[in-house]
Amino acid sequence: MICTLCPRLCQAERNEESGSGFCRMGTRAVVARVAPHLWEEPCISGTRGSGTVFFSGCSLGCAYCQNHSISHERLGRRVSDSELAELIRGIVEKGVHNVSFVTGTHFVPAILRALAIYRPPVPVVWNTGGYETPETLRMLEGHVQIYLPDCKHVSPRLGKVLCGAPDYFEYAAPAILEMIRQTGTPQYDADGVMLRGTVIRHLVLPGCTGDSMKVLDWIAAQTPPGTPVSIMRQYTPMPACAIRGMDRRITDAEYERVVRHAADLGLNALIQEKEAAQESYIPDFNMR
Repeated sequence: MICTLCPRLCQAERNEESGSGFCRMGTRAVVARVAPHLWEEPCISGTRGSGTVFFSGCSLGCAYCQNHSISHERLGRRVSDSELAELIRGIVEKGVHNVSFVTGTHFVPAILRALAIYRPPVPVVWNTGGYETPETLRMLEGHVQIYLPDCKHVSPRLGKVLCGAPDYFEYAAPAILEMIRQTGTPQYDADGVMLRGTVIRHLVLPGCTGDSMKVLDWIAAQTPPGTPVSIMRQYTPMPACAIRGMDRRITDAEYERVVRHAADLGLNALIQEKEAAQESYIPDFNMR
């Protein structure tokens, strides 16, 4: 295939096993982990966990990525469409609230083929860095019930330095609006677990609270009232990140400044505990 799935629009040639695009992945899905995940937002993990399927490779190049071994080093196991369908079936049988595809943009056709083989009886979550095109997202309409996108940066400079994508917000903003269009008003079960909707995530970074507030300003101005916004404080310095200023966790004052701004804007903010900023919360990617 000639690939235009992500905003980089590489038009790179990809075959089943390899590709020459930014993600350097072939068309057959590469999976790094399949397991219940209990540490997502409460409305996603609930009490039984979210059935996460972590894919290898990524269309972004975040210097601070906590999943560096799979996003940059591409650790994982290549699977056929039928094998992917069986992995999805297996995680559903563990009793999870939903199936969450993590960083699957470059494997959209393979994921859709797997869903044609096995359609899970629980909601499908699209867990993404937010760097998407509306065209690719429309391929997912009717197959995804919950979107869980990041909204990382407004600043083109931060997008370039930290994600390798100066046009990050230029694409993330319309992508998030497309996700909200597809899912509509959030819906929950009797226990508060989401059945349908979009939760926007924002990770507060050290020294970047000014840009965080601009992200929240955009959400308040452009998304429907009541849209859930998860303000994350889990930033953990990673050895592979050599960017000045990114070698520390955020301070209480930095996080509280962003949370106060969300409150001033009247946002439906989900707050994260300080204990989330630990390496023990980073998954073990065990698919070799």
